[in-house]
Amino acid sequence: MIEIKQLEKAFGDHQVLKGIDLNIEKSKVMVIIGPSGSGKTTLLRCMNLLEMPTKGALRVGDFQMTFGEGNVPKQKDILSLRRKSGMVFQSYNLFPHKTVLQNIMEGPVIVQRKKQEEAEARALQLLDKVGLKEKAQAYPEQLSGGQQQRVGIARAMAVNPEVLLFDEPTSALDPELVGEVLGVMKELALEGMTMVVVTHEMKFASEVADQIVLLDQGKILEQGSPDDIFNHPKEERTKSFLSRLIDPI
Repeated sequence: MIEIKQLEKAFGDHQVLKGIDLNIEKSKVMVIIGPSGSGKTTLLRCMNLLEMPTKGALRVGDFQMTFGEGNVPKQKDILSLRRKSGMVFQSYNLFPHKTVLQNIMEGPVIVQRKKQEEAEARALQLLDKVGLKEKAQAYPEQLSGGQQQRVGIARAMAVNPEVLLFDEPTSALDPELVGEVLGVMKELALEGMTMVVVTHEMKFASEVADQIVLLDQGKILEQGSPDDIFNHPKEERTKSFLSRLIDPI
């Protein structure tokens, strides 16, 4: 589904990602954890080219790109790859002047050139899935943070992506609202949606992930099943990181 080979990303002289190799299988959930500044968000953003990798190769589905000096991807190729994924951000990123329904319809209508009627029917279906159909005509400011993030998930799904990418989707939420967003994500996982999730929610990771990757200083320190990582970590750095969590598994 997603294959990453020797991926590197540098910002000037600062090397953020240092030769990442990953394989994410179709209908599986990969959770990426690690300390702040380890490169988690940068890796996620490289997967849909919101950040352009410095070196390496990336394949999503049947579409592959290579990166390196003198190898500048064409804009049409970048757009083709981005259309295979949906991104859910930390800070919702909803258009404040558009209704919930209009926010979800934006991608299908503007990017995919779908008819308004088709896009609206799909948007209402997705709102029902995330439990917010009655909020279709509301504006983002009228919603709680948890509701806005659920709209963000519906919006990401509206373009029928092959994979959903989540960048700390609950980090901006009050604790009592976290559960409603994680609940939607759990349902998507049960339905077989391919997902890559950057999160600090270790309970969610232990219950939902098929594979957990621990990133540290731009490198993969350790990866394996939730049982491997939480109960039988091999690296001392992994043990140290997990021991600092508020609610270790």
